[in-house]
Amino acid sequence: MRKRSAANASYRIADCDTWLLCTALALAALGLVMITSASLDYANRRYAEPLHYFYRHCIYLVIAASSAWAALQVSLATWSRYAVHLILGGLALLVLILVPGLGHTANNATRWLAIGPFTLQISELAKLGVVAYLASYLVRQEELVKSHVLGFINPMLVIMLLVILLLFQPDFGAVVVLLGAALSLLFLGGVRIWQFAVLLCASAVAIAIMVLTEEYRMARLVAYLDPWSFQQGGGYQLVQSLIAFGRGELFGLGLGNSIQKLFFLPEAHTDFIFAVLAEELGLLGCVVTLAIYSLLIGRILRIAWVAEQFGQSFGAYMAYGIALIFSIQLFINVGVNIGLLPTKGLTLPFLSYGGSSLLVSAVFIAIVLRVERESQDVVAAQANRLGKVTVANRHYAKAPGLPGATHAGAAHG
Repeated sequence: MRKRSAANASYRIADCDTWLLCTALALAALGLVMITSASLDYANRRYAEPLHYFYRHCIYLVIAASSAWAALQVSLATWSRYAVHLILGGLALLVLILVPGLGHTANNATRWLAIGPFTLQISELAKLGVVAYLASYLVRQEELVKSHVLGFINPMLVIMLLVILLLFQPDFGAVVVLLGAALSLLFLGGVRIWQFAVLLCASAVAIAIMVLTEEYRMARLVAYLDPWSFQQGGGYQLVQSLIAFGRGELFGLGLGNSIQKLFFLPEAHTDFIFAVLAEELGLLGCVVTLAIYSLLIGRILRIAWVAEQFGQSFGAYMAYGIALIFSIQLFINVGVNIGLLPTKGLTLPFLSYGGSSLLVSAVFIAIVLRVERESQDVVAAQANRLGKVTVANRHYAKAPGLPGATHAGAAHG
């Protein structure tokens, strides 16, 4: 029977990294529980069905799981081959939703493409395109990236085009996540320190200008600095979130007993779900949740490092990029919830309600699982070749009458 190569092999769930899979499933299960708890009263008031968001999120989970299984069957070589197509597709969709009548608008932002009863947030799909494109670019242009400034400028032109389209929506949170992940990935790819420092400073200045020139962003910044003075205005969300943390204390009020979710805390089942978790499960629940996230991200980084050691550069960069996106989103979302950062709408991977975020997060996990399996296949192939060489040398050493047999026997005996 002909053996399948690592690039063409299809994988089953049983072949996957247990720790990574279990942490992702644990977060998804916790997310379903918290979304249901946080949305009961809001769903009952808006749709006359308390479990409205529970039912929809179950559908999203099925779609996400199916998409993850499909992504698991795609080889890293295929992801690399179509990386440019992915980023171009993301750019095209970002342009498409800006066309009047095609994009879905909510809360003064046009970020979604309506598909029947569902909406697809294009910035989430753009994350996949950015990671795949940069991973492919860093492998193909390794020498250029490390030796010439064009190796740094070329991919950043593509990223900046994507950033501009996101700002037209506007989606400032997605800009911060993608720009931060892109810069970090290029740094890991070996760009010169001075190039990285210049662009980092330029990005910081650009972000500051965007904040200072937009009235609503400036209002958020002022409210962030002193939320209690603006608790009926720009500081309302942050104040309600901090109250939720205060109510939760050490062990929480108990699952389903949050008071802040009763129309006090806006976006309780999406952007501020961590505050509801803190109120119901307490500081202990927060620590456990963050520990699970740390395990998830740490496992991804380990898989990336192993892939890098065995020459799987594209897979390593993909995994590093995914870990960066998860880390940045986790930091920003939790930072906003506890008042460490200005209020910004950004989902918490696996926990917040949202089909697009869940789908892309699940596909990300599937890609990392694929990286891990292909790395293991490379290790097994190398060990197999080494074993065959060792056996051949031993037979050669023992064979009588062959020149060098004694020397070989001494060397390998």
